[in-house]
Amino acid sequence: MPINLLFPPRCAGCRAEGASCCARCLAAFGAPRRVDVPGKGPPVFALADYRGPGGALVLALKERGRRDLVPVFGALVAAAVPKLPRRYPGEFREWRLVPVPSRRAAARRRGGSHLVGIVRRAGLPVACALAFGPGVADSVGLGAAARRANLAGRVRLVPGGLPPPGAAVVLLDDVVTTGATASACVSALKIGGFRVPAVLTLTTARRTHPHE
Repeated sequence: MPINLLFPPRCAGCRAEGASCCARCLAAFGAPRRVDVPGKGPPVFALADYRGPGGALVLALKERGRRDLVPVFGALVAAAVPKLPRRYPGEFREWRLVPVPSRRAAARRRGGSHLVGIVRRAGLPVACALAFGPGVADSVGLGAAARRANLAGRVRLVPGGLPPPGAAVVLLDDVVTTGATASACVSALKIGGFRVPAVLTLTTARRTHPHE
């Protein structure tokens, strides 16, 4: 007897039987929406609100081992990237998606970077160009100032994972809260000489602009 008859899949967001992500939870994700983040930097776009099914699905993938969600998020990212606004023609002619890195302990616990898995499943060009240096703590529960201090000087470029010289970079994250992580990653990429026209995040805990 097939195993899915004995243990039918359940939605990681609401526990409904039938699929790893039901249609109702999947509907929480849409076209990229501009996120209201403080400070200067490239525009940030999110696919869903972290409060609700979007956040539940991200947590299930990251912390509960629901690797069956990688194809779901891969499809969402693949559909979203072509919808990101272009500031000038040909902006993404030579480009790479650069996933925000995970702490080493978290990556080991999860069996690797969940964001890298998503990009590869999406079939998009990826560059594992960033890593966290020693001393980066878990950011859960930290405010904006503490998050900035936690990352200060600890986001580094990975020489063997860099995009081609002059390539544009879209930074990919799973959730934006204060914007500190994205800002630190963008700064490291810019110091390395890469253009970062946009940041794409699966979910956001911040206010969005639905018509952008």
